[in-house]
Amino acid sequence: MRSSFLSRVFGASVIAAQLAMAPAAFADEPRRPECIAPAQPGGGFDLTCRLAQEGLKQSGALKSAMRIVYMPGGIGAVAYNNVVAQKPSEGGAIVAFSGGSLLNLAQGKFGKYNENDVRWLAAVGTDYGVVVVRNDSPYNDLKSLMQAFKDDPTKIVLGAGGTVGSQDWMKAALTAKAAGVDYKKMRFVAFEGGGESVTALRGGHIQAYMGDAAEAFTMLEGGAPIKVLAVFNDKRLEGKFKDVPTAKEQGYDIQWPIIRGYYVGPKVSDADYNFWLDAFKKMGADGGFAKLREQQGLFPFDKTGADLDAYVKQQVADYRKLADSFGLIKK
Repeated sequence: MRSSFLSRVFGASVIAAQLAMAPAAFADEPRRPECIAPAQPGGGFDLTCRLAQEGLKQSGALKSAMRIVYMPGGIGAVAYNNVVAQKPSEGGAIVAFSGGSLLNLAQGKFGKYNENDVRWLAAVGTDYGVVVVRNDSPYNDLKSLMQAFKDDPTKIVLGAGGTVGSQDWMKAALTAKAAGVDYKKMRFVAFEGGGESVTALRGGHIQAYMGDAAEAFTMLEGGAPIKVLAVFNDKRLEGKFKDVPTAKEQGYDIQWPIIRGYYVGPKVSDADYNFWLDAFKKMGADGGFAKLREQQGLFPFDKTGADLDAYVKQQVADYRKLADSFGLIKK
């Protein structure tokens, strides 16, 4: 009896020692959690960080207050390089990224680093490209605009808030390609942002604005005299854009999702990574998060961990091929 008791005690001690020596599967909440927004305050990256800040708190997934750190430069390039090279194991920091970040990675604009150099964590929402014209425009659908574009490319000036190679430029180039127009011959005017683009549209300086659904909806609610001809998605959006046909419906298979999410450094421990992974899953399952996301003008897009990693790498590969087809990859 005594021997059996000692054996049980000894066995329990060995197991306890082994558990103590084994790495923990999950870490405690970071002392000073932060979200790095790779831009100045305001704009998409700031929105993405605020969504995490509010959503994680509201759902109870994060007890501590999350601060936002601004690190502008190169649509994410500065923050990406900083995290990979200088803070690769910083487990308390998540970094916001967007579809524009992935497009820049595909074009080699993040220096020597690529999509394999960070740990992709979670995507929490998406926006979609749209084609916007004045409300008194003679073009009432995408087909009529495309026909006019094909008949005389010089008469249709496209505008957006981005330079050559940016997401907005890509949307314009894809539109030209779908219309059968050489993208090198399209007339594209780059503006500082959506506000300037719509001002130019209202003034008749451009005929179409290659924008984003959330931005266009905000403008419509504000009374802007515009109309949306098409959404760049494979199916109609729910809610506020349910009556706007997709480009695909109108005979042009153009898709342009603009996801928003987060990554962490390449050497962040599994324990810290799993903490954030569970936190975002809890946030996504919270009933109030859908409303919070909608308030920010985003549509549902929930991927975490391995699913997001696979999606990001496929998206970057697709962007790389697309950019190469438009002569944007240096060789």
